[in-house]
Amino acid sequence: MTPHVRHPLLALLMLTTPLAACAQQADAPAPVASAVPAVAQSTAPQLVTGLPDFTQLVEQVGPGVVNVEATVGSRRSAQAQTGEEVEIPEIFRRMLPPGFQMPGHGQQGPQRRGTSMGSGFIISADGYVLTNHHVVDGADEVKVTLPDRRELTAKVVGSDQQYDVALLKVDAKGLPTVRIGNSTTLKPGQWVVAIGSPLGLDHSVTAGIVSAVGRSASPEQRYVPFIQTDVAINQGNSGGPLLNTRGEVVGINSQIFSVSGGYMGISFAIPIDLAMGAVEQLKSTGRVSRGQLGVIVEPLDAAKARGLNVPDARGALVNQVLAGSPAGKAGIEIGDVITSFNGAPINQSSDLPPLVGVLTPGTKAKVTLVRDGKPREVTVTLTELDEGQAVGGTGATPSPNAPPATSGGNPLGIVSQALDANTRKQLGIEGNDGVLVTRINDAATRESGLVGGDVILQVGRAKVNSPAALDRELAGVKPGDTVMLLVRSRGGVTRFLAVTVEKG
Repeated sequence: MTPHVRHPLLALLMLTTPLAACAQQADAPAPVASAVPAVAQSTAPQLVTGLPDFTQLVEQVGPGVVNVEATVGSRRSAQAQTGEEVEIPEIFRRMLPPGFQMPGHGQQGPQRRGTSMGSGFIISADGYVLTNHHVVDGADEVKVTLPDRRELTAKVVGSDQQYDVALLKVDAKGLPTVRIGNSTTLKPGQWVVAIGSPLGLDHSVTAGIVSAVGRSASPEQRYVPFIQTDVAINQGNSGGPLLNTRGEVVGINSQIFSVSGGYMGISFAIPIDLAMGAVEQLKSTGRVSRGQLGVIVEPLDAAKARGLNVPDARGALVNQVLAGSPAGKAGIEIGDVITSFNGAPINQSSDLPPLVGVLTPGTKAKVTLVRDGKPREVTVTLTELDEGQAVGGTGATPSPNAPPATSGGNPLGIVSQALDANTRKQLGIEGNDGVLVTRINDAATRESGLVGGDVILQVGRAKVNSPAALDRELAGVKPGDTVMLLVRSRGGVTRFLAVTVEKG
């Protein structure tokens, strides 16, 4: 069934007050003065003064903002393949150009040409334009429309999916440019402005505040510390500038969080410092290379912190170290908690990838970590990230030919069996480590998230390679203790689970 987007004016009308209600309110008696005596107190300082006027900013910056139109020959979009359509309200449809399509919403049928519209901004007078990768991804033809209505054919100099940045070049001179700012100084609460082409309505201006910085918006873009704002962004704003009150570009509008396809108060922008670093590489090589540390990390919580004997839940918990990686060569181990990288604190696991990725291969970096409750510092030499490197497998099920399960004689009630060669290969487990969980007899262990089919690789920092080894490592666990289990899940994801043994 084709979903329909509700007309935005309907929600607006429901917020109006009936005239009868207004008349009743006007005739209501004046409120009686309170008999409660006023409490003398000092006046708080004024922290906010007035509201900003963005007219000068828009007049100065507007000429450097462009509309980007990308045409994909005969390819069908994902939406066209599923048959879904987004209905554009008639009030907007009258204002759109003929044949307009939303980015990612192409016309049906392989014989038709699909067109998506986004935004961009000019970063040099000789014709370099910055936009999003997803605006021009796979395009056969890209056109840039300037504010003076000139339409120029653009060449894609280079594009990077991970950062979602694309650099375009048009054949023109003396173009108006935007001023590049500094995104590292942004703070929550600051005013920011977006200029772009939502729904194809070019040079639309919206404003709001920075809601947060350093956000991890999606696993696919783990190397981007997104700027979160409440600026109204919709489809077509992609690739447009996010500006501070000085008219400097501090970000590239990239994503929205939405369940309806429209703006819901949460927007994400790529920091301009990150984007401009990518621009230099795209100009010289057409691609972006990133540094690689060679670890897979996960978040900490209070239970894991207790189990690892670390003071609090800040840091990135290492659950895998890739073979031959800089981390492995430097002595970083599974179970280490990385607390800082090159002097920058790691408060949560998502803080680490952007700090590593922005550095070039060959860079030496200092890593501070906690192991067995004690701080350590190691030096690593980063290699180039291999974007195609896969970690993990497809899951495991007990094999009918595997050795019989143990009695589960351990305080966590875990019944296990040895792994066979096929299961090891399926999960990408090297060597002889790991035991397969077949049943769990303890409620607290089940509540931790451990399920049958998971593979336990370690108990704390000790590797286990047989049911007997698992029972041996758990034999000394007492009621009230928190045990850390390194687990490879059925979905091929490696993570730590913290299990607290119930007190009798």
